[in-house]
Amino acid sequence: MMRTRLRCRLEPLVPKVPYVAPPAAPPAVDRDRRPGCAARPGALLGAASLAALLACQTAHAALPAARPVPGGVAILDLGPSTAPPPSVLRDTRRVLVTADAGRWYAVVGIPLSATPGSEAVSVAAADGSRRTQSFAVEPKEYVTQQLTVAPKHVDLSPADLARYERERVTLERVLGTWTERRPATLALAAPVPGPRSSSFGSRRVFNGQTRSPHTGMDLAAAAGTPVQAPVAGTVIDTGDYFFNGNTVILDHGQGFITLYCHLSRIDVRVGQAIEAGQSLGRVGATGRVTGPHLHFGVMLNGAWVDPELFLGQAPAPNP
Repeated sequence: MMRTRLRCRLEPLVPKVPYVAPPAAPPAVDRDRRPGCAARPGALLGAASLAALLACQTAHAALPAARPVPGGVAILDLGPSTAPPPSVLRDTRRVLVTADAGRWYAVVGIPLSATPGSEAVSVAAADGSRRTQSFAVEPKEYVTQQLTVAPKHVDLSPADLARYERERVTLERVLGTWTERRPATLALAAPVPGPRSSSFGSRRVFNGQTRSPHTGMDLAAAAGTPVQAPVAGTVIDTGDYFFNGNTVILDHGQGFITLYCHLSRIDVRVGQAIEAGQSLGRVGATGRVTGPHLHFGVMLNGAWVDPELFLGQAPAPNP
């Protein structure tokens, strides 16, 4: 089975939403851990300690791994879930808030373009009180590839460029979707079985021209392999795009959006409610790629983030 590393060239274009005046606080959850689950590196755990750690991790299985880097996720503890959920903004974008193990958490997507250092979200409680909650964005270096290719593979024709610009408008509207419902879980099953690339965030320089970073994960799979929804959602877009080929985009609620590119066939329609494990289409090589694979993207509050932070096991078949 041939694995391709060519990327889906979708740019994270999301329209600005009106700024709502928002509402300091507990620190962000530890890097690469479920909230509240800590074990000293290299420590030998006794049976009781191991059981407690496993129970803690299970209790927080609905959340992704926390990795507060550009292209990563910060998970902020907002307080007990006995109170109504607060509203959270990063800049002008609303942030997903979910309850887990008796606490409210803000799950903040950090753009690949973010500068390491101190960031903050604004938190508005149901009683009208407001506060700012800070967290640190840690540095992260992604791979850069220098490639020399024929100019025809880099420069678009006027007709192709015009098509791409038209498609940007559609994608801008679709990716700006916000619905109030909360996702059933943020722990995702893999949409297809097979090797996962680590190409998220990588940047290619073609003939000295820097391109946008890779905003998703490429999963190697044979043409015709069913692509299954990793979690329940609603289809908010399907279409044949210049770079992405046949594409499906799902809304899971509160700005949590997933994307599936280069499909050979699409099995769903816009507006359709989708269950976890349901077929979205088949793996293909449509769009600007050289071989079959699935480009899988995950977006939070308008930022493409590393899908690896969300992935677990492959979903059970449910065609």
